[in-house]
Amino acid sequence: MQWPRAELLAAAAQLQRRGGWLIVDEAFADAEPENSIAALAGSDEAPNLIVLRSLGKFFGLAGARVGFVFGATDKLDRLREMLGPWPVAHPSRAVARQALEDLAWQAATRERLATSSQRLAGLLAPLGEVARTALFCTLKTEQLGELAEHFSQRAILTRQFEQHGLVRFGLPGSEVAWQRLAEAIAEWEQ
Repeated sequence: MQWPRAELLAAAAQLQRRGGWLIVDEAFADAEPENSIAALAGSDEAPNLIVLRSLGKFFGLAGARVGFVFGATDKLDRLREMLGPWPVAHPSRAVARQALEDLAWQAATRERLATSSQRLAGLLAPLGEVARTALFCTLKTEQLGELAEHFSQRAILTRQFEQHGLVRFGLPGSEVAWQRLAEAIAEWEQ
């Protein structure tokens, strides 16, 4: 779930008054960096904010096991002491560095993801209320089980959140997959 910056900062302030920390997982933030609050982690504005980032989602480097923790120095020192060393293999460091330095690829990928996400939201709109991120769309429906089964039978995998009546669709990876999704939606609507 994506929370507005102001709400996160208000939560951090409330927790700080009670001696708590706010830990935010920004695993999806590289797709929409304007929503990131990592720069505020440990700042005077949010001294108790800790932000986690990784290269798994946007960069597709989950196997590299490269991530970052942003926060106040004293909190990071305590975390380092508790966790001990976290070795990262040289090939992973090399790939991570290349990915982080390739700003042209990042910009092009953000644009492609935004376009694809809008396309997916448009396709899903007739089925119910759609919430969109750059990497997936989530559909609110009262027909969760039946809908998920319908797509599953057509080799379209979804992720269900039964408690909330939500089903998540990832971005199709090819034009053939887009076509298969469009056909499945058309069949569902009949």
